Amino acid sequence: MGAAEQRDGVSLTNLDQALFDGADATKRDLVDYLDAVRDRILPGLAGRPLSVVRVLRGQDPFMQKNVPKYTPDFVKTTPVWADASKRQINYALCDDRKTLLWFGNQRAVEYHVPLSLVDDREHPQYVVLDLDPPEGEPFGAVVGAARLVHRALTDAGLSGAVKTSGAKGLHIFVPITASDDDAAAATRALAARAERIDPAIATTAYIREEREGKVFLDSTRAYGATVVAAYSPRIRPGTPVSFPVSWDDLDQVTPRDFTLRTAVDLLGDADPWASALPAPQALPEDLVAEGREIPVARVVAMHEGKRRARARRAEGSE
Repeated sequence: MGAAEQRDGVSLTNLDQALFDGADATKRDLVDYLDAVRDRILPGLAGRPLSVVRVLRGQDPFMQKNVPKYTPDFVKTTPVWADASKRQINYALCDDRKTLLWFGNQRAVEYHVPLSLVDDREHPQYVVLDLDPPEGEPFGAVVGAARLVHRALTDAGLSGAVKTSGAKGLHIFVPITASDDDAAAATRALAARAERIDPAIATTAYIREEREGKVFLDSTRAYGATVVAAYSPRIRPGTPVSFPVSWDDLDQVTPRDFTLRTAVDLLGDADPWASALPAPQALPEDLVAEGREIPVARVVAMHEGKRRARARRAEGSE
């Protein structure tokens, strides 16, 4: 056991252990990084039920939503009913440095939050499009798709900010004032409009086999769905972080540029995410109306999966 250190009253242990295989970082690097960016990452976490992805020594990463029984009293929590599992989940609220340090000591590497605040769950603060490139495609492919979304936003009179997902893709955030139903509809419509601009580049096909090597415009980040927070590390080789990028610089970067080891120096004293996010915007009525006519991708995929299963069973009985 490594000797415990104290920071803001939080006991930090085993700081010199490797974070995970391929991380090129120790647990100390994680804690130091989170502490260094705390004033920039905490605004995106505060007041939102937090899900984290932890990685313990010798184990596979796992997502934690329910706080463990040993969670200290200074960690604020909020109960949320989970329809899927038919139970109440006690989520943490990571509102301060002390809680963030505690999560770092718990080897919580990734920080995922919903788009709405816990005290106003029916009004998400953002429309989010998650751009996912096909396996093996260069980052330039997803940049091309992001340009389509940017044009669709501009045509709709909206503006947004873009960040790397910390994995292979990009996240586009559009601050809004809207209900959850209208936000979900607008997300679907924006994805559809971007796809129509150049369907050779991007697709809204939820079923992977139907994407034909195109970038997937994921419009399902709505209602209770979560997205990785800006500045959150990811459990990927080299420990990249989700990092803000200006629209003008998209062609000059790759996700590998922003890691646990490089991000703090690249940031300096700046908070590019806070600077890039525009003020909340009202959603155009025509955008919402268009989106209401577009089926929810997950539901379509579920029905298609059932249809294919029935077809396979029918073939097997012949």
